[in-house]
Amino acid sequence: MTVNTLFWIIIAIILINFIIDKIFDALNAKHFNDDLPDVINDVYDEDEYNKSQAYKQTNYKFGILTSTFSLVLTLVFLFLDGFEYVDNLARSYSDNPIIIALIFFGIIMIGSDIITTPFSYYKTFVIEEQFGFNKTTKKTFVLDKIKGWIMLAVLGGSILALIIWFYQATGDNFWLYAWAVVTVFTVIMNMFYAKLIVPLFNKQTPLEAGALRDKISSYAKTVGFKLDKIFVIDGSKRSTKANAYFSGFGSEKRVTLYDTLINDLEDEEIVAVLAHEVGHYKKKHIIFNLVTSILLTGLTLYILSIFISNPLLSNALGVEIPSFHIGLIAFGLLYSPISEITGLIMNWFSRKFEYQADNYAKETYKAEPLITSLKKLSKNSLSNLTPHPVYVFMHYSHPTLLDRIRNLKS
Repeated sequence: MTVNTLFWIIIAIILINFIIDKIFDALNAKHFNDDLPDVINDVYDEDEYNKSQAYKQTNYKFGILTSTFSLVLTLVFLFLDGFEYVDNLARSYSDNPIIIALIFFGIIMIGSDIITTPFSYYKTFVIEEQFGFNKTTKKTFVLDKIKGWIMLAVLGGSILALIIWFYQATGDNFWLYAWAVVTVFTVIMNMFYAKLIVPLFNKQTPLEAGALRDKISSYAKTVGFKLDKIFVIDGSKRSTKANAYFSGFGSEKRVTLYDTLINDLEDEEIVAVLAHEVGHYKKKHIIFNLVTSILLTGLTLYILSIFISNPLLSNALGVEIPSFHIGLIAFGLLYSPISEITGLIMNWFSRKFEYQADNYAKETYKAEPLITSLKKLSKNSLSNLTPHPVYVFMHYSHPTLLDRIRNLKS
């Protein structure tokens, strides 16, 4: 295969992915105005439904703008040998391959983020503000950016440096050592994410004693689930949208409730949501996702090890001096179709697990408060209640509200 052929394969992959995404987006948009089925026609009144339609249309049009901009930027960068320019710039500061790679990715990542910041600013302070969701201050917006860059430099930079060091020391066998490092990092993040990362962005406080905590504790006892760590996070610091999530395992397992969730739902509905989260734990979904993620990472690294030494990868991006970091970029672009397939499979499992967790909540608590909580959460986030089935298959990690309610009532 020639360099030119591989270059055009990369261009074709980028364009085909974009076209397919836009086709599915347009297909989904045609169903924005569908009549609501009887089971969920009480979620919105007429004004609220019109507002939800306007929100969907606004996000759809904004999505076309941002994705088209990203496509054009990527293509211009490829055709004008942007990677060669950044690589030469990085090499002007050091001869060390690790330092060169860190400078290279630092320029690419932070530069890309700066270029796209106006879009995220508009999304937050115009669209989300217009529809009553935004609670983010400009100070918080800027601080989040800075903290994100620091985390990327410290965590991402450290892992990348280790992987390149393994590559230099062990050659094609680097993937085994890299896999070990990523696995340890993944396990640590799963266990201690709430302790290590969340406090950098949000304030967490233990759920205070009272009726809600008593009800949660009572439910946990009935299903033999030891739950000492129940936290409330200040989600209202950024948005009015509500959420809850389960993190960690073993002695580090905890449930985190958004303060907006507590404000929006009744106690019984919150317990039902928590029962759903407990269902994920009891059904081993968290372990499954963790193990699957580790295995997929190992597979990806193994495939990477087969191709990374081939100078064709770097040359296809217009870079004369082959290197690990340029090869990694080219591999990522070529690997994207496989990532799409694995993503579809994981979304299928995720939707299946959501049904199982709903059933667990129904069997160990009650179905009705979970149904009403799902309706309220959908209403408060102006969710699309009539997505196209193909779009759901391609993009949704959760079943639709209609499907979940039908399942809960079956």
